[in-house]
Amino acid sequence: MTPSAHSLSRRRFLVLTGGAGTAAALAACGGTSQAPTAAPAGGNGGASYSGPNVTINFWNGWTGSDGETAQKMVDEFNKANPGVQVKMNVFQWADFYQKLPAAVQSGNGPDVGAMHIDDLPTQAAQQVIVPLDDIAGTLGLKESDYAPAVWTGGMYQGKRYGIPIDVHNLGLYYNKTVMERAGLDPEKPPTTKDEYMSQLETLKSKGIQGSWVSPFQFTGGFQFESLLWQFGGDVFNADASGATWNGDPGVQALTWMVDLVKNGYSPKNVGQDADYLSLKNGRNVFNWQGIWQVNDVAALTTYKIGTAPLPKIGSTGGVWGNSHQFVLPRKKDDDANKSNASRFFINWFTQHSADWAKSAKVPARNDLAQSADFKAIPGLSSFAGDVRFTHFPPSVAGIGDALAQLYTGVQSAVLLKQDPAAALDSAADKANKILADNKKKYGA
Repeated sequence: MTPSAHSLSRRRFLVLTGGAGTAAALAACGGTSQAPTAAPAGGNGGASYSGPNVTINFWNGWTGSDGETAQKMVDEFNKANPGVQVKMNVFQWADFYQKLPAAVQSGNGPDVGAMHIDDLPTQAAQQVIVPLDDIAGTLGLKESDYAPAVWTGGMYQGKRYGIPIDVHNLGLYYNKTVMERAGLDPEKPPTTKDEYMSQLETLKSKGIQGSWVSPFQFTGGFQFESLLWQFGGDVFNADASGATWNGDPGVQALTWMVDLVKNGYSPKNVGQDADYLSLKNGRNVFNWQGIWQVNDVAALTTYKIGTAPLPKIGSTGGVWGNSHQFVLPRKKDDDANKSNASRFFINWFTQHSADWAKSAKVPARNDLAQSADFKAIPGLSSFAGDVRFTHFPPSVAGIGDALAQLYTGVQSAVLLKQDPAAALDSAADKANKILADNKKKYGA
């Protein structure tokens, strides 16, 4: 399967499932009252490993080119460390989040896992994963090593549950070939609202709808969140007890997106992934898209696609993003050797994040993101530059269910079924009920 086909099918699957499988699996998991609240003894926190030979199981959802990169790194680790052999199991992400709680409950869970930060709080609340502050402490990891959002994203209720691996954020993809044909400078993508609208007007005069607006979470929902932050708003209030996306900044952001459709800069009723596919076939010029497509566009021969930071449509920088982080699933057995070997593997992998970046990711550590090796990878530097503007979902259990309401509201407005204010208000009302229920379900 090509990287493009993989990423599209994976994203479509996640959107359709909406995290429902995860919630059901967690509810079925149950019986966690006797679960340990910390990982078993792990020696020196992963600084090294000198115990007997062990095999550890590593689960993740890297099914495409990122999975191929991860397997190469695992093979390299196994060759360099014969005393610790890592066996990697890969699932579709939705399957991963469904299988993991049940596997942990039955005592058949993996030794190491990798997950997104917006799923980490729910897994922590259900005691599917355990704190790993000892790894961060022993390895001397500190907040200044990372962008603030990356560091805090691995925390839940004051404890560290995730060791950051990467950042994958939104950026601007632009079709240089079509820009040049339309008389625009292909080396000067728009950076401001005025530049963006001016270039769209030029493209429109040539019969080109230059900025297709997706009504789906991938990537219209992420575009809305980026704009919301750019207009000075936020998704939730400070303690994530209420949705705030329906305030004036949110209405401004969604109105701007809807006006692109109403004014003919985007077609109506854009299909799932059509915004990206149209970029590749020359029908769309500007696409707010994730870093995961960098390797795909680099392989194109008909059109030349560039990448750039998101333009500032509002008054400040704002970018949607997420992060993969290592986690330690709860284990019924207290195998100190496997525990320490797992920590050692996490340490090794994060130290080699520049290699992981070749799968189209920004290394989580600032020094690695600024390294010559990373900067030599084509197409990624603009995404790294936007990490400082990147926001992640708050570390609150069940937050994905509330966010799903936001994406439904954005879809309704972009499809011109509701005006932006009404769509956001309706979505916020539903989300607030979910947030209240989640507080009862998971605790404060």
